[in-house]
Amino acid sequence: MSVFMTMQLAGDPQGLRKYAQDYPEKMRDILEAAKRHGLIAHRFYGSEDGTAILVLDEWPERQNFEAFFQEQEATLRPMFEVANATGQPSPVFWHELQTNDAYGWGA
Repeated sequence: MSVFMTMQLAGDPQGLRKYAQDYPEKMRDILEAAKRHGLIAHRFYGSEDGTAILVLDEWPERQNFEAFFQEQEATLRPMFEVANATGQPSPVFWHELQTNDAYGWGA
């Protein structure tokens, strides 16, 4: 069963959006690297107050994300710098709990 990875950073979501607009080829290269490592799904989210960024990914296993992140860390750093992200990225991994009340997302 796959795992979800969340990573929340203090930072400017608009800065991240601008980076993506200014460097679409870099964003595409990062995505392709993630897909090579098994990425199933990915989204960036910005907080409503504009002070935080959330990364939400689905991976086959934790190790897939860790291999991707280790390989791409130097490439990801400038993106987070433009977004004024502070603190060390700390991914949290989530496994689905079988509670017999799943709804949506193909349940």
